[in-house]
Amino acid sequence: MTQQNFSPDPSALLTEAQAAEFLHVSRRSLQAWRVRGGGPRFVKVGKLVRYRRADLLEFTAATFLTTTEADAQRAGGAA
Repeated sequence: MTQQNFSPDPSALLTEAQAAEFLHVSRRSLQAWRVRGGGPRFVKVGKLVRYRRADLLEFTAATFLTTTEADAQRAGGAA
């Protein structure tokens, strides 16, 4: 992956490739999340898929964990 400078504008729309790089995941992961749910919110512009920078930041903030126990609780399992 190449390092890109992302716009600081929270409403900026990123392509799928840019969003994948921003999150450090594969494009296939983003595609799977769109089908199954659980990923960041996205926007359809005609046939194009775009991600708002603010939604990517919100997604990462919502997935921060402090312990593995918190991860198990979030997944609905026992620690």
